[in-house]
Amino acid sequence: MKDNLKEQVTTFDQFDLDPRCLSVLKDGSIVVPTPIQAAAIPVVLEGDDVVALAQTGTGKTLGFALPALTRLTQGKLAREMMLVLVPTRELATQVHGVIEPLAKALGLTSVCIYGGVGIHEQARKLRKGANIVVATPGRLLDHMERGNVRFKKLCVLVLDEADRMLDMGFMPDIRRIVKTLPEDRQTLMFSATFPSEIERMANEIQREPRRISVGSIAKPVDSVRQIVYTVPADGKTPLLVQLVKEMNMYSALIFVRTKSRAERITKSLRREGVKAQSIHGDRSQKQREQALDGFRSGKYQLLVATDVAARGLDIDDISHVVNFDIPENPEDYIHRIGRTARAAAEGDAITFVSPDQSVALSNIEQALGKQLPRAEWDGAVSVLSLYREGSETAKKKRAGSRRRGSMLRRR
Repeated sequence: MKDNLKEQVTTFDQFDLDPRCLSVLKDGSIVVPTPIQAAAIPVVLEGDDVVALAQTGTGKTLGFALPALTRLTQGKLAREMMLVLVPTRELATQVHGVIEPLAKALGLTSVCIYGGVGIHEQARKLRKGANIVVATPGRLLDHMERGNVRFKKLCVLVLDEADRMLDMGFMPDIRRIVKTLPEDRQTLMFSATFPSEIERMANEIQREPRRISVGSIAKPVDSVRQIVYTVPADGKTPLLVQLVKEMNMYSALIFVRTKSRAERITKSLRREGVKAQSIHGDRSQKQREQALDGFRSGKYQLLVATDVAARGLDIDDISHVVNFDIPENPEDYIHRIGRTARAAAEGDAITFVSPDQSVALSNIEQALGKQLPRAEWDGAVSVLSLYREGSETAKKKRAGSRRRGSMLRRR
């Protein structure tokens, strides 16, 4: 896999993009490309397969949409020329919201496909014909099995948030979809991380992809203030209520492990007079949209979510992220707390840890390379941390001492 990273450029005008795309950007006051956009756009324009790695919220959608749409207009137009696969409904609507005005300016049509809503209206749009399809894997397979979409003329395949699709178990579905697609295509994979499973997938479905890596993939931004509250498992809800009242949590995202817990905590918060709403996989698309709209507008102070909301939510003004349930995977921790401190703002990431969750905490601290500060509060309990800051350096020093001692003894 070839590596490629272009230097940062000053404006989008420096790329060989369709002038109509540039007009849409200017109308939206989008002038300066982000680092991932500056690196990806010229490579995608060349027609190569790409694996692009960058943190969530860095503008990856424009990084593939602008050059891919420009390339589509350079040939003969046909149905279903471009497919963008995404892991969640929210990300599908967000990505489609970026693509749609660009496509319209270019005389292209697009359709957004996801579960949780009626299938018949989507089927009608697909049968009518669209140049670009943005879809979640499961619902797309439903339409493919019904013969609503065929992708015979597909030119570009995009896997957006590929690592999240892996985490959510979509890889078997993606393999089924890819087997039906023309082999002569451009395949773009955009992801925040690059685990070994994603590398194997890239080797399976891409041809000599050029790898682009921008920024620190596994570290949160410095403007996120991180702190750990050690708390008994049955004391998390009272602690959350206490913090909501004591801190200025005007727009807080609360992450929990399960759908039932999301509902239960939301009800507990409401009983305490907190304006809260939940979002998870069992809620209908309309309920999820209402929850997000209410959270954005300030109708709801807290949004209690499962990891379906960890990526793909277009909400800039989140003051706090609370890990009510600490994630097992350090990468999930990074993506969760990345929901705050966006657009050069500051934010707080609070993590509740009970005594039986010390391993998860240690794994996160190991990934971060530092021990997270502990809050001093009346209900704090002892939680064993297996990670000690500087321990790796100490190990290396001890290993070096042992080697030197062994050499002296041999002398």
